[in-house]
Amino acid sequence: MKPRAPAVFERLDLLEWPYCQRLAAFSIHRPWLATLRLASKAGDWPIWVALILAQPGLHDSGGWHLAAHYGLTALVAIAFYRLVKTRLCRERPFITFSGIACREPARDRYSFPSGHTMHAVMFATLVAAHTPWLLPWLLPVVALIAVSRVGLGLHYISDVLAGAAIGYGIALTSLPLAG
Repeated sequence: MKPRAPAVFERLDLLEWPYCQRLAAFSIHRPWLATLRLASKAGDWPIWVALILAQPGLHDSGGWHLAAHYGLTALVAIAFYRLVKTRLCRERPFITFSGIACREPARDRYSFPSGHTMHAVMFATLVAAHTPWLLPWLLPVVALIAVSRVGLGLHYISDVLAGAAIGYGIALTSLPLAG
């Protein structure tokens, strides 16, 4: 038997799909589509691994401690994300609505919450606490990652907002542990 998403998602899907469809429609423009795909690929893991590994070089002391903190926080986020995603089972917009094109292969069937956005906001929050001078470079990347999820037809807007809220919450919860 196929898992069923909570009824609230069915209502949200109907409310959000016209906006998702409009945002996804912009991806017919090749430069924009290439930008969204690049942002999505960066948000997969490379930028976050680079940020973790850069911590010792960015801080005179305690850089290895921060690298470990960022890595462990990311692992907690992944575990929480998988737990939520496999329990709530909200199908991706391109699966539910034929008018939304999928412009990038999806890893799975479910969209809630956006893991890419969760990690982007989580790392931006950690950077704001420890290396705020990096934010002017990181925030545009975070915004592009979030937009890419809807623009590529992989997520609803509420998936992205929930991912951002979860990432922010996990980062804030972890900050006292950073020392």
